[in-house]
Amino acid sequence: MTEKERMLNGDLYLDTDPELLMLLGKSKRFCARYNRTRALAFKKREMMLRRFLKSVGKNVCINPPFYCDYGCHISVGDNFFANFDCILLDVNTITIGNNVLFGPRVCLFTAGHPLDAGVRRELLEFGKPIVIGDDVWLGGNVTVNPGVTIGSNVVIGSGSVVTKDIPSGVIAAGNPCRVLRELTDKDRAEWEAQKQAYWDSKK
Repeated sequence: MTEKERMLNGDLYLDTDPELLMLLGKSKRFCARYNRTRALAFKKREMMLRRFLKSVGKNVCINPPFYCDYGCHISVGDNFFANFDCILLDVNTITIGNNVLFGPRVCLFTAGHPLDAGVRRELLEFGKPIVIGDDVWLGGNVTVNPGVTIGSNVVIGSGSVVTKDIPSGVIAAGNPCRVLRELTDKDRAEWEAQKQAYWDSKK
């Protein structure tokens, strides 16, 4: 088994492997080019993402600066937006659904390190996949740890550190992140009323 195969399998691996170093170099060059694009070059950046990430849906925007480990393990769905300073450490797969919003400085870390210091000194590490469902909003400075799955229709409060799976249809926040309450029909009705008032004001 190659080091890349071990990495994607969630086993201990060494990132000093020549194949991985080549992919890391490619990603660093991509991020440098991406982060030098003009402020309003939205279409150019979307085209760059389509050529670089594993898969990209329709209407995708990641504001620079943006950083990732490999890029080729990241899949994003339709209508994805990530604000400034997004960091996606994709030593394992990151899968993001449709209609997902990231506030500034959102970090998704699939990478992990052994708890034992002696093993860490040998530079062995591992990665666990992260999955985010549809219609999710991660507030600013949210960190998602390795192996976490976040369901659909979820709001994660700013500054949260998500260490465990979050079910669908909830608001969650904190360090460690915990479910605060379910999203309800009352929430939907209140926001629908505000939306209608907005459009009425435009008539």
